[in-house]
Amino acid sequence: MSEKLDVIIFGASGFTGKYTVFEAASVLQNYRWGIAGRNREKLENVLKDMGAKAQRNLTDIPIILADIDDEASLLAMAKRCRVLVNCCGPYRFFGEAVVRACLEAGTHQVDVSGEPQYMENMQLKYNKQAEQRKVYIISACGFDSIPADLGIVFIEKNFDGVVNSVESYLQTHTKGEVSGGAGVHYGTWESLVYGLAHSHELREIRSKLFTEKLPKFNPVLKPRPLIFRSEIVNSVCLPFPGTDRSVVMRSQRFLYESEHKRPIQMHAYVAFKSWIAAILVALVGVSLGILTKFSFGRKLLLKYPKVFSLGFASHEGPSEALMERVRFSFIMRAIGWPRSDRLSEPTDQYTDPPSKTLTVKVSGPNPGYGATCVALLSTAVTILKESDKMPGSGGVLPPGAAFAKTSLISELEKHEHGIKFEILANK
Repeated sequence: MSEKLDVIIFGASGFTGKYTVFEAASVLQNYRWGIAGRNREKLENVLKDMGAKAQRNLTDIPIILADIDDEASLLAMAKRCRVLVNCCGPYRFFGEAVVRACLEAGTHQVDVSGEPQYMENMQLKYNKQAEQRKVYIISACGFDSIPADLGIVFIEKNFDGVVNSVESYLQTHTKGEVSGGAGVHYGTWESLVYGLAHSHELREIRSKLFTEKLPKFNPVLKPRPLIFRSEIVNSVCLPFPGTDRSVVMRSQRFLYESEHKRPIQMHAYVAFKSWIAAILVALVGVSLGILTKFSFGRKLLLKYPKVFSLGFASHEGPSEALMERVRFSFIMRAIGWPRSDRLSEPTDQYTDPPSKTLTVKVSGPNPGYGATCVALLSTAVTILKESDKMPGSGGVLPPGAAFAKTSLISELEKHEHGIKFEILANK
């Protein structure tokens, strides 16, 4: 067998995969890495095209042939590396076979799934086996949900007290005028459609996965109205439809159960410049929620993504010109109590209202296919460098739980398309 690689990028010829290869040229430059997929010619073209874009010669990067429908090839691929970076989604269809291969091979795996049913089902089915095999299986290592989950890690490190709750507000903007392409590729849209269609599965999964309730919070962080104007970001806001809250709460549950740490409450929102924009997006969201419940509706959504997403999603995906001009920021407001008021037990209740706030900003460029790819690769690098700082010896974990005590935040800040963490106000 050939020499074992540090990292293999699986699904490298897909839309997300090829930009992960581009970022790997710099993020993984000190590691032995390869790419994998089922078509050698397409993989060779990815190395040629992304090498030219990165101004690096990638022609010597190893190519491994693996097919999601061929379990033997998946196992052989997993045995060739220490960390497998899985870019092959939707994960509810293609993720589990890769997880099984990694568990059998004793190989860590990271991916960019934003599908709660998939992530929580993998934890339910494979967490004990991952612990026994000393393997880390970590999803949500991209735009969903590294900024939010590691943002709360950053908040706790800088709060100097006890955090009760966090509200997160996503803002995006595009620099300059640019045309060509939509905001996300069809694969992301497909994951969203199937996630909404099968959202009812979460109740049963969670009833089995989370058999004990978290302690009651005091005061309770109540959700905001469906549409509201926030004084924190001076914008009209809606609930954030991504997986940030579910991922964050999985991390908080893990830290409570493993370290007896008081869980943080969290709600996530997305900000818009006007009431009209927010109302249009809300109407699209309601329409999606209805259409995904019916087979005919799902077929329409998947056949005409650009129509039903108001031009945001397409089979072609966004143009590079558009991607390079999009920036995002999460404004995260934490409320809690100063260190002098710390209680002895996480289940103890405060009698005084929270009196301390911390506002942070987590920001970066090209959220879908720049910062996401850097974040994904940075989690792989962190496992290679600092597995001794990660909890236990393995498990199926969200990123906040997995990387809370590592230097992942510093790793993310190193790169051109990385993610920056900063304090805006501390009162």
